[in-house]
Amino acid sequence: MHLRFLQLLGFCCVHLLLGAWTASAAATTPAISAPPAAELNATSKRVYVIPVRDQIGSPILYIIRRGLKEAIDQKADAVILNMKTPGGALDTTFEIMEAIGKFPGTTITYVNNEAMSAGAFISATTQEIWFAPNGIIGAAAPVNSGGQEVEATMRQKIVSYLKARIRATSEGKGYRGEVISAMIDADYQLKVGDKVIKDKGELLSLTASEAAKHYGEPPQTLLSAGTAKDLNDLIAQRFGPNKPVVTTLAVTWSESLAVWLNAISSILLGVGLLAIYIEFKTPGFGVFGIIGIVCLSIVFLGSYVAGLSGHEPILVFGLGVVLVALEVFLFPGTVIFALTGLMLMLGSLVWSMADLWPNEPVTVAWNGDAFVGPLANLGFGVVIAVALALGLARFIPRGWFFSELAVAHPIAGSAQVAGVAPELGAGAGSLVGRIAVASTGLYPSGQVDIDGRRYEARLEVGSAAPGTRVVVRRKTDFGLMVDREDGTT
Repeated sequence: MHLRFLQLLGFCCVHLLLGAWTASAAATTPAISAPPAAELNATSKRVYVIPVRDQIGSPILYIIRRGLKEAIDQKADAVILNMKTPGGALDTTFEIMEAIGKFPGTTITYVNNEAMSAGAFISATTQEIWFAPNGIIGAAAPVNSGGQEVEATMRQKIVSYLKARIRATSEGKGYRGEVISAMIDADYQLKVGDKVIKDKGELLSLTASEAAKHYGEPPQTLLSAGTAKDLNDLIAQRFGPNKPVVTTLAVTWSESLAVWLNAISSILLGVGLLAIYIEFKTPGFGVFGIIGIVCLSIVFLGSYVAGLSGHEPILVFGLGVVLVALEVFLFPGTVIFALTGLMLMLGSLVWSMADLWPNEPVTVAWNGDAFVGPLANLGFGVVIAVALALGLARFIPRGWFFSELAVAHPIAGSAQVAGVAPELGAGAGSLVGRIAVASTGLYPSGQVDIDGRRYEARLEVGSAAPGTRVVVRRKTDFGLMVDREDGTT
């Protein structure tokens, strides 16, 4: 039992830490070679580039959220959204806009080469909008998830809300509020002074040159902060001769996978918790331990890729496992270690699924309902684990699977009298002097087999591997005391 628990403990910690390290190592790659540390000076700025590609949806949300949090951790001065998108889901767009607002430094959109519909909303949230020479932005009318027109009454409500939200995020940014409103509402006339830029009856879209035109007194650009032939050119123009340290978030297929993993996180939690429990009830370390470790690792990894957590929850989970181990091996019966360990393990799972931001007080996150979803997921996971356990207890005894569980094997000895037929415990004294075979490792405690029945046993000296022949020396209130048949230790 001791070795089995230690194997599980080590296996779990190594896999979780290795998975987190691998995800972290693959998460970011330098876009531009960073200068040696000796060449950096106090004026060097840090710029974080986040690619925004294809349809706006949950994977893009995960990419942007993870990138923003890493930029905050790295104390980046600016974040650049390298954007090329035809648009996408409105609800996800709002979450992205909210996430961008949490970054304390400068936020820049580089339209490279399109920011249509939802892309225009996201661009409007950033402080500056730059364009590639062939960049276009606009046509942001709301449509349903299938791309069809929204019913007229509902469209009016959505357009009114969007215009108000864009005005709120565009205050003090020149003509941006009016321009984005003209992209949303076909009935909105965009007019600066006597110049009508967009009349009623159509949605506004702008090219890079159109967005850079100057209007009004004093003259200011319609929307553009500048035009750059590529990202390097933008950085050179925006940050001057002092070359900043630039990091680009590496985007992989894992973001799309994380959408599905987070959708089934409750199931993964339930199966993982049940598998770990069954592993403790079976001899040796086998398939259930592996299943449990894999399921819980996937929960942590999915949360990390989704930009919800860092590595800290994994470390807390490992600490919880260590405390449970202390309860089992060093301080049995004290309860406090096991209870604290279990609370840390469950708490780390909730933490890993919560949308917490660097330097944000926990009280703010709690007031923002950041823990409501994770607590619900954990609750469903526990319910699933209990339901599966009850199902296994009811149906599996008839099949081959149950025969592999330790609870299915008769385990005799006075320590097991409450769990088996009374005559087995009463007859344990007659086993003194009998030869037994170690069914599990004796390190020094475990189980031995005598005439096809299993008994709790403990080696008086040393340890023994499974299959070792031992001699029963005496019976105690907690099982059989045995020695190796060959007399070695």
